[in-house]
Amino acid sequence: MLLTVTVWRGFGLRKKSSRKPIFGYSDRTTVKLDFDGELFRKVKYWAEKAMKHFRLGGYIILKSSRDHYHVLFNKTVIWEENTKIMAWVAVLSGNAGLKKWVLMQLIKGASTLRVSSKGNKASPRIVRCEGRQDQEISAFLRWRRLIKKAYKTAD
Repeated sequence: MLLTVTVWRGFGLRKKSSRKPIFGYSDRTTVKLDFDGELFRKVKYWAEKAMKHFRLGGYIILKSSRDHYHVLFNKTVIWEENTKIMAWVAVLSGNAGLKKWVLMQLIKGASTLRVSSKGNKASPRIVRCEGRQDQEISAFLRWRRLIKKAYKTAD
């Protein structure tokens, strides 16, 4: 697991940025998907389909903003399998935002999802849990709690 932080600094003579950092959860062993501009029922459909097809054991769906959802799966996989699953869902679902997101993760060599708030967007909230949550989902939830706690103390 790798914690990612993006900090944007304003222009001018300020020593400290007025913007809060954006925290994300990044690794190579958790299958993650970032659906943009998609209805919840379609996100759920693709989460179920991928979970069953690749025997991923379980999933959680987080709502990051209106019609924007994150999906994390439970089974630990190697990066090559992870890329295969992400690309499979991106191509078959036809979601342009997901395709673009997957390409960026492939370029980076690890996948990342936002955990903290970003501008006027709240922190992603869990809207659905299905199946087992004892491996990657459990690890993600532990890190999510730590990140959110650290983010609150950064105020």
